[in-house]
Amino acid sequence: MMQTTNTLLMIRPVNFNFNEETAQNNFYQKRPIDNNYSSLMAVKEFDNFVNILRNHGVNVVVFEDIIENKTPDSIFPNNWISTHLEGSVILYPMFAENRRRERREDIIDYLNKNFLVNKLYKEYLSYEKEGFYLEGTGSMVLDRVNKIAYASISRRTDFILFHEWCELMNYKPVPFISYQNISGSKEVIYHTNVMMCIASKFAIICLESINNTDDKKKVEQTLINSGKEVILITETQKNKFAGNMLEVLGDKNYLVMSQTAFLSLSDFQKERIMNYAEIVSVPIENIEKIGGGSVRCMMAEIFLQKK
Repeated sequence: MMQTTNTLLMIRPVNFNFNEETAQNNFYQKRPIDNNYSSLMAVKEFDNFVNILRNHGVNVVVFEDIIENKTPDSIFPNNWISTHLEGSVILYPMFAENRRRERREDIIDYLNKNFLVNKLYKEYLSYEKEGFYLEGTGSMVLDRVNKIAYASISRRTDFILFHEWCELMNYKPVPFISYQNISGSKEVIYHTNVMMCIASKFAIICLESINNTDDKKKVEQTLINSGKEVILITETQKNKFAGNMLEVLGDKNYLVMSQTAFLSLSDFQKERIMNYAEIVSVPIENIEKIGGGSVRCMMAEIFLQKK
């Protein structure tokens, strides 16, 4: 089993914009002054990001967004699809109706044609009609080697669906609730990958966002017991997307983060990370501000074996 992959799926935006539907519980989104300018900037940031990854030896499969679909958040594919080494492809129920249109048959066809796909799971999609959601590796942060799934339960990460997924995939579930300060009040964090990242030999997490003492101890101890060095980040750093990172395999192991996240880290934190992986930081300020997501959300990992 592998924690990292050399192959990523990314969606090049054609009409990236502020998504009114997701703004209900994504407090990181900021409404732009000029939608057209923001959309153009997103394309530039995306293309630069892909070039940086490829220059570091990462294989990036890029699909162009389809403008007719009217999918302003298509740049974040990790919420609707995940792939797994044994050949599974899983599609996920999404909170926002306009995000459900991001699921594309042509991408599934590409995976089937180029990789060994044993099973396509669509069963969870029916839960959308009942108002239950589980948004892929945004909702769940996976320790693939130790088969442990961490999930911060929220409107977009249903407790029962999470446990069903863990039973299906034979993962140990570690659920909890994390919070953030928004205008003086505590609000539930909508996606787990906002506040934690798991790499091969370390984990980055904002433990202070977990209010329940028992949950906090459980999460930290599970990480330690699984052999990870735990690198703590503050809520301020979390708000700078320092939890939204992903380890990828290029010509060596890299931890990919945004420039915003990189600048928020202390030298000590960077040194601890670089004991295990070289840091690659990418400027995507416009995407982060308008979309409320960062680099991890933009990369859907392909763990399938090539044909």
